[in-house]
Amino acid sequence: MEPFEAAKLAVKALSDKQAADIRLLRTEELTVLADYFLICTANSTPHVRTLYDEVDKVLSQAGMEPLRREGSRNSTWLLLDFGCLVVHIFQREAREFYSLERLWNDALDIDISDIIKA
Repeated sequence: MEPFEAAKLAVKALSDKQAADIRLLRTEELTVLADYFLICTANSTPHVRTLYDEVDKVLSQAGMEPLRREGSRNSTWLLLDFGCLVVHIFQREAREFYSLERLWNDALDIDISDIIKA
């Protein structure tokens, strides 16, 4: 599966489960870590887990298993690393503290409004 197709599936999964402030950053020209970083906000610890589980399920069903999973089930930040795509799921306070968008401000911010509306 192409990296952007995987990112679109993950965006849709997050949107369907009511993730807030979803951002897709194209990082392929900035780092070897991943082609895309997907960042979103959850409103509670259970919501973080729900979003995490949904992205894991949707991409696994599409044939993409995570290379790494980071964070404990009670974390305010969970991460799924699919190689070409890294998904960051934060509670609001953790997202503001780590401010990944600021750290990766040279990344191209992809317009995902058509994916979320679909």
